[in-house]
Amino acid sequence: MFGIVIFFVTILCIMLSIRTLFLPEALQDKYISWESFFYLLIVYSTIFIGFGMIYFIIIDSGFGQFYENGELLSGSFFHKLKVCFYFSGITLFSIGYGDISPLGLARGVAVIEGLIGYTIPAAFVVRTVIDVKKEKI
Repeated sequence: MFGIVIFFVTILCIMLSIRTLFLPEALQDKYISWESFFYLLIVYSTIFIGFGMIYFIIIDSGFGQFYENGELLSGSFFHKLKVCFYFSGITLFSIGYGDISPLGLARGVAVIEGLIGYTIPAAFVVRTVIDVKKEKI
């Protein structure tokens, strides 16, 4: 039960973080500044940590699994958590190295995270350009 609550809270945090990229007010007066980079860092961090938790919940509940170097993921709680965060970061930023492969529900989640990883920089740049054009008018 506790895992389900954490799962939905994590999904909500990720959605709210992504939502800010598409709001006109989210980046006003923040183009090409340290504040913009900090904002982007916060968005990436929220998504990275959120998906890491989702992978861990999926693995812990038995709805998916990871292959690590050709063998099913095993080990302590902290090792599995570390692998989930590693996989989340690699999937978000580069779509993976191939050393860890998802199975089951984790595959679908990895596709969604990869799409988000490619969308964030584009949305950030478009949002910045739109704000610059608004200010010049």
